[in-house]
Amino acid sequence: MGGTTTAESVEHRRPWPVPPPDGYTVDDLFALPDLPPHTELIDGSPITVSPQRNLHADVIGLLVGGLRRSVPKKYGVGREMTVVLDRRNGPEPEVSVVFADAVRGPDRTSYRAQDVVPAIEVVSPDAESRDRTAKPYEYGTAGLPRFRRAERDGTDRRPLVHVDELDPLTRSYVHMGMHRDRIKVDKPCTIDIDLAAIDEL
Repeated sequence: MGGTTTAESVEHRRPWPVPPPDGYTVDDLFALPDLPPHTELIDGSPITVSPQRNLHADVIGLLVGGLRRSVPKKYGVGREMTVVLDRRNGPEPEVSVVFADAVRGPDRTSYRAQDVVPAIEVVSPDAESRDRTAKPYEYGTAGLPRFRRAERDGTDRRPLVHVDELDPLTRSYVHMGMHRDRIKVDKPCTIDIDLAAIDEL
């Protein structure tokens, strides 16, 4: 026999919203009530995330701290902020390096695509395909000059960071290398982060 439905369970069940015929827009993303935290918009579809794992949070913290120590004052570092790529795409990379003017103001809820250099995704098990395929495609199409992807390297706690640069003719990314114990790059500025420091967290 199937389970019984109580009045209490029906009362607490939220109905799924019916999307518009052409999908949602970024304006909808900021206006829809009761969306879970960190909801993203990809091709007009809202994407919710699973509860964050401890290692995921540690990698984000490591990258944010390292970037804030590395980047000059013309840049700022944002954490888990929506990037408006176009009217149907508002992903939320875990980390963004942006022009400093873009992070000023306590009420800001998003960044413009042209302010982000680069977007950094920290891959989680429920988002591997989006972080490796869908999001890089959307970031490249929008013209973000750089994309970084950090993911777990086997069973090691240390992240493996992929460095991609945009080919402006094809609007797709070219893989420039992988970094394990330390990431040291010179674009958009000199960045040097000890990835092995995660062992101390």
